[in-house]
Amino acid sequence: MNARVLPLAEHGIKKRRVDRFAIQVIRTLNEAGYHGYIVGGGVRDLLLDMKPKDFDIATDATPEQVRGLFRRSRIIGRRFRLVHVYTRGELLEVATFRGPANAQANKTCENSGRILSDNSYGSMAEDAIRRDFTINALFYDPLAEEIHDFVGGYEDLKQRLLRVIGDPELRYREDPVRVLRAARFTAKLGVKTDAASEEPIVEAGKLLANVPPARLFDEVLKLLLSSHAAASFAALQHWGLLHQLFPQLQCNSSGVVNEGPLLKQAMANTDERVQQGKPVTPAFLYAALLWEPLNKRASHYQEKGYSAQDALIVAGDEVIATQCKVTAIPRRFSAVTRGIWSMQPRFAKTQGARAWRLLNERKFRAAYDFLILRSLEDESLVPLVKWWTDIQELSHEEQEKLIFKSGKSGRRRPARKDRPTTKPVANQDDC
Repeated sequence: MNARVLPLAEHGIKKRRVDRFAIQVIRTLNEAGYHGYIVGGGVRDLLLDMKPKDFDIATDATPEQVRGLFRRSRIIGRRFRLVHVYTRGELLEVATFRGPANAQANKTCENSGRILSDNSYGSMAEDAIRRDFTINALFYDPLAEEIHDFVGGYEDLKQRLLRVIGDPELRYREDPVRVLRAARFTAKLGVKTDAASEEPIVEAGKLLANVPPARLFDEVLKLLLSSHAAASFAALQHWGLLHQLFPQLQCNSSGVVNEGPLLKQAMANTDERVQQGKPVTPAFLYAALLWEPLNKRASHYQEKGYSAQDALIVAGDEVIATQCKVTAIPRRFSAVTRGIWSMQPRFAKTQGARAWRLLNERKFRAAYDFLILRSLEDESLVPLVKWWTDIQELSHEEQEKLIFKSGKSGRRRPARKDRPTTKPVANQDDC
């Protein structure tokens, strides 16, 4: 299989835009008698005049041979072994060209077809056809300043076309996460999926149930925390994939989730913060995505006699535990999500020590922002949002005077009420 070789005059990539460490690694490989190329998203983004997130390298050297060339490196991976090469806080992934996968013969796949182990090595051409989409199968040699294209990815990129390499149905079975990558590239790059690659996506989405929850959590972050959350959300909805990732959400017969102003604004706010260089956390997005099922469970517990806050705490434990079976949520995030939820009933108290403590909580701002989102669907919360908005504009002394009529916050505490007779269950461990 011959490659189309594109010279600098045709592809136009300026070497100065390429990571210097990546060039150094490739030069070291070449001097040792091997070949190295920048491959995948790095080449794609350079051609689209975007700043690559990383510069992955593919080579004909085995992991052991690569490891022997770089003192600061280590071999990682089980499904596919590769080498991490380090220098001054930077990390590059160097992978050996993959060869044809004979998964069934080597008993390396599940009954669904998902590949569990993939350590057969091959040539650059074989590696190209093993990749997922044509636009991710371009090899760039920064020393010769040439691009090698075995699958027509260069032309597809010019036409903004997303096309699976090989049989789409089979490729999605091999790795169901590819349907999420299709949604992400559609949102991030503005590409259109060709008909043959799009047709199996809805059915293939059901195979996400076979993917480890930790891996799906990582994919959710890539989809929703990379400045294109709203577009990714729309793509997931279009193919019924959002319900596969968040099965507790109500959906119609086509698998499209019932979305309201709260979810839409949460995605828009996330994109705005990322574009402004402000920090974002998956905890807030998970709070928004799971608010609907949380409310339903909380209502059930309130009918049993729980207070509004205790009901949210118990329901939150259950909703998080259920979601963890699909997309694992690290405790450092789920704890914040729970905090945002459990603080919502406390906003109803605008006087006394409880209101003062709420205003000075470390997570106040996140909970307050979530209250604003809730007011988009519940107009009765608008006056409450205004009160908490206005008080943040006041000085510390003015805040204290407004919340405590006497202005003596340390001396006035409301009488302690009896705890509910029905106690909430203990928090369940996160996954």
